[in-house]
Amino acid sequence: MTRSSTRRPHRRRAFGTAALIAAGLTAGTLPSVPGPAGAAEVSERARQAAPEELKEVFFVGNNWEGTADVINSRGDYAKIGRIDMIPDKKERLREIYLNPVKLAFFLGIRIGPGEGHDQYVDDMYTTKDGRSVVASRPSFADVVSIDVRSGKINWRFPVSGFRSDHMAVSPDGTQVAVSSSTANTVHVLDMATGKEAGDFKTGDKPHENVYTDGGEYLWNMAIGEVNTDMDAPWQDFTKGDRRITVADAKTFEVKKIIDMRERLDAFGRKDLSDALRPVAFTPDESKMYFQVSFFNGFVEYDVDADRITRVKTLPKNPQTSDDRTTFVNDSRHHGMSMSPRGDKLCIAGTMDDYVTVVNRETLQEGPLVTASKPYWATVSGDGKHCVVSESGTDQVTAIDFATGRKVVSIPVGDHPQRVRLGHVPTDWTGPATG
Repeated sequence: MTRSSTRRPHRRRAFGTAALIAAGLTAGTLPSVPGPAGAAEVSERARQAAPEELKEVFFVGNNWEGTADVINSRGDYAKIGRIDMIPDKKERLREIYLNPVKLAFFLGIRIGPGEGHDQYVDDMYTTKDGRSVVASRPSFADVVSIDVRSGKINWRFPVSGFRSDHMAVSPDGTQVAVSSSTANTVHVLDMATGKEAGDFKTGDKPHENVYTDGGEYLWNMAIGEVNTDMDAPWQDFTKGDRRITVADAKTFEVKKIIDMRERLDAFGRKDLSDALRPVAFTPDESKMYFQVSFFNGFVEYDVDADRITRVKTLPKNPQTSDDRTTFVNDSRHHGMSMSPRGDKLCIAGTMDDYVTVVNRETLQEGPLVTASKPYWATVSGDGKHCVVSESGTDQVTAIDFATGRKVVSIPVGDHPQRVRLGHVPTDWTGPATG
């Protein structure tokens, strides 16, 4: 398998008036000249139709608050604007409270994965033109597209079941895949319209999604049941069917099932859970690194050989209890990313309250950078930094891949989780108000 980099929107300038007139003459028609009253309307239509210049940014999903902070994707990481990701909150809550089944699951999310809070925004990706952000909203069991200028909803897709989760965008930016936690299903949607292109079945509680081979395949990792206190190793059978499902990204036919339990056992690690959390592929996609429930470390998997090759145990924080029932949603460590060259791994030690950069060749960790419940890790726009969300202190922190040291922290909203690269128009500072 080979990896293809995600295509980003090209920066293009709209045609000037002279060019438009010339185009009309070439086509053999004379363009109409708008009068004073119609000039503004024509200008607005032209703005909407023409590609806009874009700037690369980070979208930070504030899960409990229901907002997304937009910050610079490199350099100072300064905040640019904020988007309300639940402008339809009253309407959604009305639907939920009038339906006893929906209400039961809504409250179940609050007392379970939400840690006493509603989960309003999980994952986010922008459209290629930078005009909309598409987000999964767990407590509302849906995916929405929101116009970044107006803040209004373009479309809404209710997932099957009662909770939406992690997403992935196709390399060409036209489709988005979303996990439906309670329906064991991955839906693939058109980014522009929200219409479903297809779906496929997974193991229990589908979680992470990753496109590989230039968008030819879609991998889903099912984590099983993570919201009970039946966490002792002998109770593992209660966690359900945890597996990797590899589907054709065009036909949605399941091509392969990978039972990581068999691979872990063969490697001599029957003690490790087979519930895969975040994953990271090498640039050539020959190896995959993944975190599993309850474990302070990660696993290396050879994709072509279909076997586990190494397991890395990372330091424990002396202040972290070994009581598995205290780990949030079973995830001791949750969040990892890889440097663009593939030589460094950035690991979020969620329950151990640190972030560390690991040399991929030697698996030697660098400095343990103190961080409060870091829950996600991604890569800055210039590839120099690992950027993590600190859900315990409501900030985003950049760690230098080269030195493993902290660069800067930026305050964001309540309980940041997913952090994704995206694009907005260069003049964007937030949705219009009033």
